[in-house]
Order: sequence, then C-alpha cells, then structure tokens
Amino acid sequence: MTRVCLVGDDDVNLRYELLSRETARNALVTYDLREPFENTVGVETVSLGAAVALLNDLDWYLVRFVDEAMVLEPSVSETEWLSRDLATAVRDDEVSVDDSGRFLKVYGLASTAAERDAPDGENGPDSESGADDPADDPAELVEPMYVTRTGEDVPAYDLRDVDETLVERVTEAEFGA
Repeated sequence: MTRVCLVGDDDVNLRYELLSRETARNALVTYDLREPFENTVGVETVSLGAAVALLNDLDWYLVRFVDEAMVLEPSVSETEWLSRDLATAVRDDEVSVDDSGRFLKVYGLASTAAERDAPDGENGPDSESGADDPADDPAELVEPMYVTRTGEDVPAYDLRDVDETLVERVTEAEFGA
C-alpha cells in the first residue's frame, strides 16, 4: 500500500480544516484517516497513481492549509518518503526510481509528550486512567535539513537532538528552492 501524509501549516488544525469542507471531506471519505505525526493527516492508497490523484483532488486545500505533502511508495523505498512533485515525476516516468534518491529533506522527529509535560511531573499524563498516554502522542516533524546523498548512507541530522529522523526524497528544483 502507498501512504500519503499531509503536514499541516503551523497555524492550522489540518484535520479540522480538511473535514470541515465538503469537497475535501468527500475526497477523503473512503480512507481511514490517521495522524502519523503531529498536525498531519495520513491515508493509505492502492498505488502511487492513486496517491498522486488524491493529492491533485485536494490541491486547493493543500495550497491553503498544507506545508508538505509526502508519499511513501514501497516500490521506490520502504522507509524514504517522496515529495509530491517527485512522486508525480516518478509516476509519469520523468524520473527513474534509481535517480530519485540523491536530493533529500531530512526532518527530525521530536516527542510532543516531553515538550508538553512539566519537568516536575505536574500536568503530566494521568497514570490512573491511562489518559494522555505518551505512546499515543504522535511525534512532531521539526526543522528540515536539506542534504545531498553521495553514497548509500543518509548524512546525520544535526540541527537538534531528536529521537528519530524522517527522510523525504525531493526533486532537484525543490532542493534548490
């Protein structure tokens, strides 16, 4: 399955903005909506073509409410996402899969629970009821770093201390923008 992840602008609640509008809601009605990262909407589609078609259907909303649209296509990479432009180029055979991994945008993944909880434990998770379980809090995508892959490995993320990273392949034009 191909996955799509829409990352909301900092000043919007993406899920609310998409579902409060009839056309976007209708485009998303057949999908099981997820929140893989903070302020994101994620769905699974049957193919890269279906993912790009969904993004095209949502274009009006993407321009207004979305900071980044990414596609995870297993036939390209099991772990590295594609930008919307690169996913479209791969689908249209304008870029080969082998040539798609040079230009990268690497995000840090930071725990949102740690930032929300007070250092002394006050206002933290309610351990008796299990509410606000930190495992249920999606990580936040932080500070993307643009890098060029020169070998097999992805250069280390060094903008801040993070738990993990997310790698997104981008087009040369997006890399230079």
